[in-house]
Amino acid sequence: MTEQPHVSRLACPDHRVATILLAGGKGTRLHDLTVAESKPAVPFAGRNRIVDFAMANVIRSGLDRLVVATQFAPATLHHHLPACWGRHFAGGAMVLRDGRDRYLGTADAVRHNWQQIEDWQVDHVLVVAADHIYDMDYGALIAAHRASGAAVTVAVDVVPLAQASGFGVMHADANGRILSFLEKPAIPPAIPGEPDRAMVSMGIYVFDAGWLKDALFGRGIEALDFGHEVIPAAVAQDVAMAYRLPAGRSGRPYWRDVGTLEALRQSHMDFAAAQPARLPRISPTSEWYLARGSVMMPGAVVPPSARLTCTIVAPGTRIPQGLVVGEDPDEDARWFRCEGRTVLVTQAMLDRREAMRVPAILSAGSGAALHPRDVA
Repeated sequence: MTEQPHVSRLACPDHRVATILLAGGKGTRLHDLTVAESKPAVPFAGRNRIVDFAMANVIRSGLDRLVVATQFAPATLHHHLPACWGRHFAGGAMVLRDGRDRYLGTADAVRHNWQQIEDWQVDHVLVVAADHIYDMDYGALIAAHRASGAAVTVAVDVVPLAQASGFGVMHADANGRILSFLEKPAIPPAIPGEPDRAMVSMGIYVFDAGWLKDALFGRGIEALDFGHEVIPAAVAQDVAMAYRLPAGRSGRPYWRDVGTLEALRQSHMDFAAAQPARLPRISPTSEWYLARGSVMMPGAVVPPSARLTCTIVAPGTRIPQGLVVGEDPDEDARWFRCEGRTVLVTQAMLDRREAMRVPAILSAGSGAALHPRDVA
């Protein structure tokens, strides 16, 4: 049975907003963890999943009209979301839509689900990604959007300028009006007055429903993606505003795109360090944090004799007695997947290691030299 994350509703239901949760990401940079699972379905802090962060934010923001647009490997999400979160939508609706072989981009996913938005007769549409780790009150974002009079408001975070090239970067004036939007620029613009930092899109948008309908259906060129087409169009029309992520319960803003193994492990470490004021309003559901900065995913078994440093142990992996990981980069790279300081260990990798070690041990018994690491 799926355990229920802790979440508290902080706002009265806002029936004038439809939320579209984009949950179809393949997450190829998470490698073995997303071969058969979508990125939003990857486990986090025990039996929670990455998608639960966005879901907790939706619930506590009082939003109860939700379309979940899935695509790659949707089965887990189609089971997990109703089981874990369905009871929170008793007064509204949570609609899951399988978009395999249909959605051609983020904006196209919303286009395919537009009839549901029309049926709800809402004034605004909130679009959020399901694969980020963050704590946010969408209600405050929506209120700021309404007060601004803009057609589009983009939620933004601030990152060091040296890291900004991996994001969509905003350049805004002192009032928050977006002057330019650059998707992963080689030379990102700095924030005025903050030369070492840049303002980047969080992939969270609030639209006036009428403007978005026109953007999706009323143009000569069919928009497929928000970052590449829809948001630049809003900026060109001078109707886009930026909303800077405020501090959360931890006392500081927190948002992380866990698109890499290193980012995923580090987010676990941040989550563990946030006691007792956790970053989002979900709680760990099993023993998942190991010493030395390592993470054990559901179904994994790690004996006390093993020594793992900066390691992600994939679901269902059984670590052998005495295994040492994270101390010898050359040895780690021989058997496991390494990224920065992070080492991913899966059962398939361990099986391959065992299969290759046995012939080496047998050969050593016949007189060949045996490397100490072959008997580890």
